[in-house]
Amino acid sequence: MARPRSGINKIHALKLPDQRRLDPAIKKLFSKFVEKIGFVPNVFRSYTLRPSRLEHFRKYNNELMLGDSGLTRLEREMIAVVVSSVNHCHYCLVAHGAAVRVLSGNAELGDQLATNYRVAELPTRQRVMLDFVWKLSATPAAIDESDRAALRRAKFSDENIFDIAEVAGFYAASNRLASAVDARPNPEYYNMGR
Repeated sequence: MARPRSGINKIHALKLPDQRRLDPAIKKLFSKFVEKIGFVPNVFRSYTLRPSRLEHFRKYNNELMLGDSGLTRLEREMIAVVVSSVNHCHYCLVAHGAAVRVLSGNAELGDQLATNYRVAELPTRQRVMLDFVWKLSATPAAIDESDRAALRRAKFSDENIFDIAEVAGFYAASNRLASAVDARPNPEYYNMGR
């Protein structure tokens, strides 16, 4: 795991473009973030290095986390936290742990999932889902039909299984990007849902 830097006001290790010189469309998007949640998530600030990819990232993220699925929004956030726990992704553990706290109304759940999801009191369906996510994240080549069968026994459809895997895969990639650039979570995340 990367050693934390001493500068608490840093967004990450790479130099980002001056915000005053950003494309007007990005400035407008960032204004919407501030209006809606009070700040611009640093993951989106990171994409100012590749502005043409920002909107693709945002749309794909929104589709996975908010789009049509047999998974609840909370379950998708839970997946993000467990994947990030396997990968020790500081940014995603803090940001998605906050979302779990807010969506669940449980101030402890995000931290439990981040440190050891097995200690959380969860319905069997969610426990089986997170067992699959952990294994997929830690040892992807070991996934076999018995893992999918366990999900089916927990009443997940094949579409749900695909959604679980896609969300887990997206956050595996996001974790690697956040770790590579040493992305820092916004300070606002730490107190959300507490």
